[in-house]
Amino acid sequence: MQREHDAVMAAIRGRRSIRSYEDRPLDDGTVQAIIDAGIHAPTALGLQPWQFIVVRDQTLMKQISEYCKPFLLAALKDATDEASIAYREILAQEEYDIFYDAPVLVLVLGDVRNRYSIYDCTLCAGTMMLAARALGVGSCWIGSAEPVSGSPEFLAALGVPEGWRIVAPIIFGYPKGTPEPQTRRDPVITWIG
Repeated sequence: MQREHDAVMAAIRGRRSIRSYEDRPLDDGTVQAIIDAGIHAPTALGLQPWQFIVVRDQTLMKQISEYCKPFLLAALKDATDEASIAYREILAQEEYDIFYDAPVLVLVLGDVRNRYSIYDCTLCAGTMMLAARALGVGSCWIGSAEPVSGSPEFLAALGVPEGWRIVAPIIFGYPKGTPEPQTRRDPVITWIG
């Protein structure tokens, strides 16, 4: 039991957002194993309001990246904080790809009729990223892909069914190194009773 505990804690503490990937494919079995781990996440009333789309088409991913970048630049236009200014500079670079040239993009879709689907799909996505870490695979949730949800053309190209929304766009691949851990602030905890 202790070994299982240690492995789980190592995956949690070792997970990083990976933004640099080796130029090698991720096999279907590994992607399937990551998704299978995700579907074991908690889900309200056991409804499992998720579907998955696996994208390997690098051309389509580059087109989505180019589509999203102007929206992101516009959203950050008036931002004055250091992180936003730095990201604006990165977004302005022609060669910048919001998917970091990862070999696989997995879209976790939520059923719009289910009021808990955003929570359930977020738990599913987090579980998938921990499973990826345990398998030696890097991952990163790409919030910068959000503008694609407003494009009927790209939603059709991705095969997003009517009545479903993209909740979590996550890239996967073999990492080129592992970033140093970021410092975490002590949690604010209120104990009652």
